[in-house]
Amino acid sequence: MCGICGVLDFGGPGGLAEPQLLAMADTMAHRGPDDRGVYVSPDRRLGFGFRRLSIVDLAGGHQPMANEDGSAWVVFNGEIYNHASQRPGLEARGHRYKTHCDTETILHLYEERGPEGVNDLIGMFAFAIWDEKKRQLLLARDRIGIKPLYYAVVGERLLFASEIKAILSQPGVPRQVDQEALSLYLSFGAVPAPKTLFAGIQKLPAGHRLTVQANGQIRLERYWEPVFPEDGYTRLSEEECVEEVRRLFAQSIERRMMSDVPFGVFLSGGIDSSFNVALMSRMMDRPVDTFAVAIQGDQASDERSQARAVAEHFGASHHEVTITPDDFVHLLPQMAYHQDEPLADPVCVPLFHVAKLARDNGVIVVQVGEGSDELFCGYRDYTRQMMLEPYYKAFAAMPRVVKAPAAAIGRRMLSTGKALYLDRAAKSAPIFWGGVEGIPEATKRAMLNGYSNGHWALDWLQGQYQERREAGGKGALLDEMIYLELKHRLPELLLMRVDKMTMANSVEARVPYLDHELVRFALSVPPGMKFKNGQTKYILKQAARGILPDWVIDRAKAGFCGSASNMVRGPIVDAAEALLKNNPTLRELMDWSPLLEMCRRNRQGVGSTGYHIWMLLNLAVWYSLWIQGAEPDRISRWLKA
Repeated sequence: MCGICGVLDFGGPGGLAEPQLLAMADTMAHRGPDDRGVYVSPDRRLGFGFRRLSIVDLAGGHQPMANEDGSAWVVFNGEIYNHASQRPGLEARGHRYKTHCDTETILHLYEERGPEGVNDLIGMFAFAIWDEKKRQLLLARDRIGIKPLYYAVVGERLLFASEIKAILSQPGVPRQVDQEALSLYLSFGAVPAPKTLFAGIQKLPAGHRLTVQANGQIRLERYWEPVFPEDGYTRLSEEECVEEVRRLFAQSIERRMMSDVPFGVFLSGGIDSSFNVALMSRMMDRPVDTFAVAIQGDQASDERSQARAVAEHFGASHHEVTITPDDFVHLLPQMAYHQDEPLADPVCVPLFHVAKLARDNGVIVVQVGEGSDELFCGYRDYTRQMMLEPYYKAFAAMPRVVKAPAAAIGRRMLSTGKALYLDRAAKSAPIFWGGVEGIPEATKRAMLNGYSNGHWALDWLQGQYQERREAGGKGALLDEMIYLELKHRLPELLLMRVDKMTMANSVEARVPYLDHELVRFALSVPPGMKFKNGQTKYILKQAARGILPDWVIDRAKAGFCGSASNMVRGPIVDAAEALLKNNPTLRELMDWSPLLEMCRRNRQGVGSTGYHIWMLLNLAVWYSLWIQGAEPDRISRWLKA
């Protein structure tokens, strides 16, 4: 696991220097505290920088790395789990290895297949390859988007990096807010790729690669899409599906145990993390290291007793940390620094602290449970919308002369959530907008002082569904929801928070539920096997039976450390109000009065405003740090009432 960066100069004689690239890489020292490296091409028009967190082949693996004749160079962040199985064939075809690390396999596959070599990789990755013969730069991000990669064209240079801060460290890069991205953030909780909240800086979408010629010609193309019309729904029986899920998940866990350093699991005691521990314990000759976190004084969200019970059942070596509501406020400036752009999820805070717990105990690699709920229908919100869908479609099909006044009445008479669905149906908009319900459109437009195009969010959403239809996706609502989650919320919010908060502590996180072979099979499982007899995640629970105790499988689902409703309380509400008071120039960005109203309602216990408070507070801290340039210590003072 590493931090990578680079510069390609399109014009002039080239003047890149090693210190410039090392300084760029050093902004990401937390991603790679063990080693650093640099490469500059002979004409000084291409340069790579690198920071390494040593995981595999600790003595070797220094990057940037070249092929046998030095005609191709690579910098790589991530893990290739099938590199060892690829090696014999590559060696038989004449490729020569110098190390035992996975980086070389990427290079040799590129030598054989060019950009198509990415299709032979199993793992999580973001990499850049410079082909000196073709005078071509290739950037690629893994299929699911587990690893981030950003880029920007500034003048006659292309800059890229694992984190935006490395790009911002270079001269001439402006720090301006992208207004469309801001509107999308407020709707979806994270900025959808390829945009970022910084105007002119983009992120490579999951399953995409970018080819850049030395003359500046750029081509973005998708190499993987989570739609497989040729597969259709599997014809396997329920029993066969159970066995296949079990087999693929065990295979995925075993792949992700590839490590020359200590590894463990984040354990909440729910089915996802417990299934991980159970299968891993079968494959190890020592106790699994498990890590749990809880919030002090919040008994309802505290799952430590369940985590301890699971750890004891499987003979794990268990570790715990307790955080306080004040820790949320104290972490805000540091969190904004590591996130680069705001991520509207308070789970970032317990994630940061449980990752620190792992690192403090000498564990550098952890497996996490992200992706299970999305692939196997683990959220009640999914099932509610599936049950609501027939009524939604019926109302949407009514004449506009009926729908418009009904929606207007609904806004006055119904709860916010019900009125929202009625309003969407009246506009014939999709029922599902993702696992995050952001700021309502009318409120958002008022906050943005007229700078928001009211169609940006809907246009983006309909564009995603259109892409799915063009790819031949099946028509079931659950399949549409999973597709949208794989396109946005998983890579740009859930996986991004895992990457940024673990790497802030120099810890690598691996995601066994999102092995692309398991993902492909899960997408072929009919909705009726995922939500059956009122049970969410039915097929996964059946796969876990006999491996996990029933008391783990049958317990009610609890979110990681609860939800925004319990995490966003007293000190955080105080901090939001204090920041607006102490940094009045925040009004340059937008009208913050709705946030003050949310804080007032939160104190009165009226409505579920916690998530929106966190979303806006993150945005305010980000703007203070990255756009206004305030020092973290100053922001910390602003956050005090």
